[in-house]
Amino acid sequence: MHDDSHTFSTDAFPVELREAAWQNALASLALKSEIASKNKASLIGYVTFGVSQPGSVFSTLNASPQAFSARDPAMLTRTNSVIVFVLFEGVGQIDVGAETAAVSAGDIYLLDSSRQWKLALTSAFRASVIRLEKANFISRLMHTGKTDICKISSASGVGNIALEFVNAITCQLASLGSGDLEQMEDALSTMLVASLAHKEEEDVSHSTSMQLSHLRRICRTIEARLTDPELSAIDIARSEQLSARYLQKLFASAGTTFGEYVKKRRLDRCRIDLSNLSLKHLTISELCFRWGFNDAANFSRAFHLEFGISPKGYRSQPKSVTKRYELRGRPGPSATEHTKNVLLQNDELPWSARFAEVLVEAALLESAIALMPNQSSDSHKTEDADDEEYVGAHYYIPANSKTVHWGYFSSLIKPILAINSGDYVTIETITQHAYDDYERMIQGDAGAESIFFWDKDKKAIDRRGAGPIDASIFGRGAGEGFGVHICTGPVYVNNAEPGDVLEIRILDVMPRPAANPKFAGQSFGSNVASWWGFHYHDLLTEPKPREVVTIYEILDADHGSCAKAVYNYRWTPQTDPFGVVHETIDYPGVPVDHDSIVKNFEVLKNVRIPVRPHFGVLAVAPAHEDPIDSVPPSYFGGNLDNWRATKGAKLYLPVAVDGALFSVGDSHASQGDSELCGTAIECSMSGKFQLVLHKKKDLEGGFFADLDYPFLETETEWLIQGFSYANHLTQLGPHSQTDVYKKATLDLAMRDAFRKTRRYLMTAHKLTEDEAISVISVGVDFGITQVVNGNWGVHAVIRKSIFPDIS
Repeated sequence: MHDDSHTFSTDAFPVELREAAWQNALASLALKSEIASKNKASLIGYVTFGVSQPGSVFSTLNASPQAFSARDPAMLTRTNSVIVFVLFEGVGQIDVGAETAAVSAGDIYLLDSSRQWKLALTSAFRASVIRLEKANFISRLMHTGKTDICKISSASGVGNIALEFVNAITCQLASLGSGDLEQMEDALSTMLVASLAHKEEEDVSHSTSMQLSHLRRICRTIEARLTDPELSAIDIARSEQLSARYLQKLFASAGTTFGEYVKKRRLDRCRIDLSNLSLKHLTISELCFRWGFNDAANFSRAFHLEFGISPKGYRSQPKSVTKRYELRGRPGPSATEHTKNVLLQNDELPWSARFAEVLVEAALLESAIALMPNQSSDSHKTEDADDEEYVGAHYYIPANSKTVHWGYFSSLIKPILAINSGDYVTIETITQHAYDDYERMIQGDAGAESIFFWDKDKKAIDRRGAGPIDASIFGRGAGEGFGVHICTGPVYVNNAEPGDVLEIRILDVMPRPAANPKFAGQSFGSNVASWWGFHYHDLLTEPKPREVVTIYEILDADHGSCAKAVYNYRWTPQTDPFGVVHETIDYPGVPVDHDSIVKNFEVLKNVRIPVRPHFGVLAVAPAHEDPIDSVPPSYFGGNLDNWRATKGAKLYLPVAVDGALFSVGDSHASQGDSELCGTAIECSMSGKFQLVLHKKKDLEGGFFADLDYPFLETETEWLIQGFSYANHLTQLGPHSQTDVYKKATLDLAMRDAFRKTRRYLMTAHKLTEDEAISVISVGVDFGITQVVNGNWGVHAVIRKSIFPDIS
C-alpha cells in the first residue's frame, strides 16, 4: 500500500468520538455530513483515500445513511475544484439551488464548488467521491441551460465508460500511488469533458447553453486531431462551421486559450506515453513529435514547467510491477472485450499505465444461489442428570450430510436446532481434509462417510463453496471450492436479534477417534503445504512448485499430548468421480488415490508437535443471503484460525441476523501463529459449548454495546482480533470476495488490530488515548494470526494482570 493512500474507519473510535472523527475525515474531500439523531449511535463509515501529485483527492466511501454538503461554501467559491460523486449502491436525493432529483445506483453527478448543494443518502451506500483540483475548465462546461443539477448519464456511451472507469479506480485505490492517480485524473478529466459533450441540453435556444455545446463539441474534435502538428484554431473552426474569432471567444470564456488547451492535452498524452513500457524503444523526441510537437527543446521546457520534472526524469522513474500469483476465491469481473484485448497484447506493462491509455482512447468512443437449504436433522436432546454443571438443556449434534454446510455462510441456511440462551450443545465436526487419508479419517465412520460420499452419479453434499452451483467459472464442481470448510450447524438461538452479542463458551475440545478397526483408539489429522500457502512462491528445492500433504497421529495425554508425523506425500493430479482432473488442491473433498502417490514414512522422525486443539471456524451468520466464502474471516467470526479458541475460552460475536445462526468447523489439533503453509493439523473433533445471549438493551453503557468484531477471552488474557479489512464485505463492495484476496496486507491487519485495541482500552477500561497508547506499546503483544485466509489477521494479546483490580 502506498504512503499517499490511507484508510479511515469509524470502528477505530469509541462511539462518543465517531461523529467528530468522521467529519474530520470528510474534510479532505471538502465535505461535511449531517446525520439524523436516530442514526448517530449506529454510524458506520469506511473511507479509502488517495491523493494525486497535483493534489486531487480520490476516495471510496461505504457508510450508513447521511446527507452531504460543501464543507464551507464561502471558502469554496475561491477555489476551482469540482466534486465528482458516483453512487454504486444506495438511494437518496440531491438538491442544487431550487432543483431536486432522486439519486440511485449508477448515477454520476458533478458538483460545483462555487454553488450550494446537498446530497442526502437515505440508505447505506457505497460511492466514490473525487475532488478534482484545477478543474475550472470542467466547472465551466457543467453550467448548461436552465438546470443546476449536472448529471452524467451512465446508461450507455461515454458516461457508461466513465462509470466503469471510476469503479475500477475504486477497486484499486489502495494500491495506487500519487503518480498512478495523476494519470487516472487526466483520463477521468478527458472522459468528463467527452461525457459533457453528449449531455442533452434542456434549452438549446439558451445562448450560454449553445456556447457550451459548441465548446464541448470543439474539445472532442481537438482530441481526435491532437497528433496533427499543423492543427490550428482556423482548421477546427472551419470543421465545426464556426468563425475562428468565435472559437477563441469560447475558450476565453472558459478561462484559457485554444493554444494553451491544445498544448496541455498534448503534454498529458506525452506523459502517458512516457510511462508506457511498450513504447520504450521510442526516443523522447519521437514521442513528442508523435503528439504534434515540432520542437523537442520547447517540448522539454513546457513539460518541466507543467509537471515539475523533465521528460527524461519522468521516464526514468521506477515502475512498480506486481507479481501475478494464483489467488484463492472467485475471480474478478470480466473486463470489456476492448480492454481485455489490449491487456492481452501488452501484458508486460504495469496495469495502471495500460489502463489509463486504453480508457483515454475509450473516452472518445460513442459506445464502447440460490442456496440449497440444509434439511432439518434429528438433533438429540439428552439429560445430563449426573452433571450438576449443566443448568440449561443439553443437546447433541452429530456431524453427517444432513447437519453440515460446506464452504459458505448465509443467513438463509436452515437451522438444524433451536436452543435458548444458556443451553449447552455438543457438536461434532469433520475436517474437510479427511480424504487425504481415507483409511485413517473416513473409513468406518458413518458420519464422515455420509459427508464425503461421491461416486460417478452423485455427491452427498454437492455445493462446496460460495461459487455458482453449476461450476460455470472453472468447472471444479458445485460451489467451485470458493470456501472449503465443513461447518456443523447452524444453531438458532431463540430471541437473538441484530445488535445483540452471542457469547460462545468453549467447555471442551475432543479429538475424533478413527473408526477403522485397523487404527482403533488412534486419531489422525492432515497438514497441507498448499498453493495458497505463504511459502509457495519462495521454495528452495525442486520440484518447484509443489504441494505436500503430511499425515499426523494425535497422541493422547498418556503419550505427551503431542502429534507425530506418520508419513507425507506430494500431491499428484487427482481425477474426481465426475471426471474432473485437479492438478492442484483446488476443490475440497477430492478423493485421493493412494496408488497414485509416493508415501515417505521417514519424515519428522524426532519431532513432536505439542497439541493445541481448537476450532478454526466459529461463526454467526453474516447479514447476507447470498453464499459467502468461508475462508476470509470478518466481523461475524468465521475462519479466525486463532489457536487460543480452545477449552476454557470465550468468544464474543456481534449478532447480525435473527437467531444468530451459530456454526462451527475447521477443527485443528495444532497450529502455529500464521498458519504459514496453508493449513494447521486439520483433525475432526467434537466440542462442548454453552451459548449465552447478551441483549442489546442490557449492554448499553458497557464495552459490548459497541462490539462489532470477534472478541476472545481466556482465563488470563483478552484477545483483540484485527483483520486487513474489519468488514471486507462492506469495505470492498460487490467484488469483496475477490478483492480481499488481492488487497489484504499485514500492514492493514496491524493497523486494524491497533485501532481496535486502543478503542477497547478507552471504552472498557476508561483510559485516555495517551494512556491507551502507552499501555499498548509496553504491555500488549501483537501476533500474526494467519496469512493464508484472504483477510489476513493480527491479534493483540492483553494480559488481565495489567488490570489487577478486575477479577
